[in-house]
Amino acid sequence: MTQDEAVAGEGVEHPPGTRPEGQSENGVAVAFGRQLKLLRTRAGLDRVEFGKRVGYAAQSVASFEQGRRVPQPGFVDKADRVLEAGGLLVALKEELARSQYPAFFRDAARLEAKAVALCVYGLYAVPGLLQTADYARAGFQQERPLLDDEVIEQGVSARLARQEIYDRRPAPLLSFIVDEAVLRRPIGGRPALHGQLEQLLRLGRKRNVEVQVMPLDREDHAALGGPFTLIDTAQGQRIAYAEVQGDSRLYTGLAAVRELEARYGIIRSQALTPRESSEFIEKLLGEK
Repeated sequence: MTQDEAVAGEGVEHPPGTRPEGQSENGVAVAFGRQLKLLRTRAGLDRVEFGKRVGYAAQSVASFEQGRRVPQPGFVDKADRVLEAGGLLVALKEELARSQYPAFFRDAARLEAKAVALCVYGLYAVPGLLQTADYARAGFQQERPLLDDEVIEQGVSARLARQEIYDRRPAPLLSFIVDEAVLRRPIGGRPALHGQLEQLLRLGRKRNVEVQVMPLDREDHAALGGPFTLIDTAQGQRIAYAEVQGDSRLYTGLAAVRELEARYGIIRSQALTPRESSEFIEKLLGEK
């Protein structure tokens, strides 16, 4: 059974995955890098000259060829044209995009990118789809065991790439509920938090986006078990995704999905409205 069939199968729960950083190489990136080097060598270009033609430093080209970094889609397109690869490199672009995410998140990332609607609850940190680069980088820098700088930057790039969902047409409906404690925790320092709060306000103004805050003074809270996401597919299926401490699961079983649906519906009613939430975030921005 393929992964797509498994995700579509009723009652299937994907087992916990593990982070690949420091544990195994990115096989897709390594294969792409070998192909890139072969084509560059065949074209008679050294890394410096090739880098000039595609707009990248020779050091970056080396990282791509060695599979240490996942290139952005723009690089893949340019490299394919410059090296007259006839689409050989472009054919790997989608797999490259998926491979930049931790193994445990790749299926969820694929579903997220094509979703018609998302409901996201953030309890421990600002959800990735709302994060600024500074906030995301600070989160990766605090990972233990420590990540290499290159891995951190790749993680930041991958996280920001997910935010292309805001430019999709037709626009998906996006609902976010974020715990107040998350908005007060200065991950990355006060300037990073300030920029993150401003980002929440900007994104919350989009017509297809709702951002709600779950205030700390609520006596009732229906989702203290942890963050989760509800994903609506174009095929009319709703899938739930939950993650904690590197363990993750995709839930397609009706009972499990309905349980999380019910929790989201309740906390949506317990949280501040989108308008109240915007006013609350503006108030936080004014605090010193």
